[in-house]
Amino acid sequence: MAEALTKLTGSRIMVRHAADMLDQHNPAKITMGSMAKLFSTDNCFDVANMALQMHGGYGVMRSYGVERAFRDLRILQIVEGTNEIMRLVIAREMFKDQDIQS
Repeated sequence: MAEALTKLTGSRIMVRHAADMLDQHNPAKITMGSMAKLFSTDNCFDVANMALQMHGGYGVMRSYGVERAFRDLRILQIVEGTNEIMRLVIAREMFKDQDIQS
C-alpha cells in the first residue's frame, strides 16, 4: 500500500508540474508532458495491477470497479502516443543540443 501511495503521489505531482509548465508556455512543456504521461501511466497501471491482485478473483468483476481502472489505464498507455513514443520524444529532447547524428 505504501508503494502504491508513493507511485500515485509522484504521478500527481509530475502531472501538475507538466500542466503548470504548459500554462506558463515553458519551452520544455512538450518534454515534461511526455515524461509526465510516461511516468504516470506506467505507475498508475502498476497500482491498478496491485489492486487487481489484492482483490483476487473479485478484481476482475465489473461490480468492483478495479477491472475498469485496470482496463482504462492500459488504454492510457496507448492513446495520445504510446509510452514507447514518449520515450523517443524525451530522448530526442535530451540529446537535442548535442552534436549526435541519428
